[in-house]
Amino acid sequence: MKLNRLTERVWIYPYEEARDRPNLGYIRGDRWSLAVDAGHSDAHAAEFYRAIEQAGLPLPRLTVLTHWHWDHTFGMHAVKGLSLANERTNAHLSAFKEKIDREGVDAFLSLDERIRNEYADDKPVVIALADMVYSRDMALDAGNCPIKLLQSPSPHTDDSTLVYLSGEKLLFLGDAACGEFPTWEADPALCRALAGSIEPLDVDVCLQSHWTPQTKREIIDDLIN
Repeated sequence: MKLNRLTERVWIYPYEEARDRPNLGYIRGDRWSLAVDAGHSDAHAAEFYRAIEQAGLPLPRLTVLTHWHWDHTFGMHAVKGLSLANERTNAHLSAFKEKIDREGVDAFLSLDERIRNEYADDKPVVIALADMVYSRDMALDAGNCPIKLLQSPSPHTDDSTLVYLSGEKLLFLGDAACGEFPTWEADPALCRALAGSIEPLDVDVCLQSHWTPQTKREIIDDLIN
């Protein structure tokens, strides 16, 4: 599988439903590059890096997380460079690691068939915490490429981070616009609150983790209707 280019500075490694793998983002600054989400496992991260190298791009020096769920974070022990998460994301990861240590890996594998597909053949499950933690919002600049990490209410989790690239007019949503796992029910008030976070942003392309690119209007209409 190859990287797909979305803008001058942004590529994605496409999602895959069979193993619940999300889109992984790659952002190329003039000084350094970063990834959006760490992948479902070390194998997922390794495939992502091979695709980056095959595209002739440098590996990311930083990986930022959109939220704590396994398909976005359990490849974090295998990422190159440093990882960055908001404090709620890191707290959720720590709590889930304690749960797995206490109850065993079957507590994780039993959640969904697609997880078992990712971890077939007794592949080890490794949960790592982020190297760096921040609270509220954060601004980065990879070199003529401003990036904002924005905390937002979400019907999916209470730790959702939006990754906004104003120069590219692009927004990584993670799973923020989805309902809550495993029922996928979405609280209308949280949907409206998320729509309110997105509305003021100057965005042409919105990318959910398990879907193809959409417009801002499509995302907002889905949230409020």
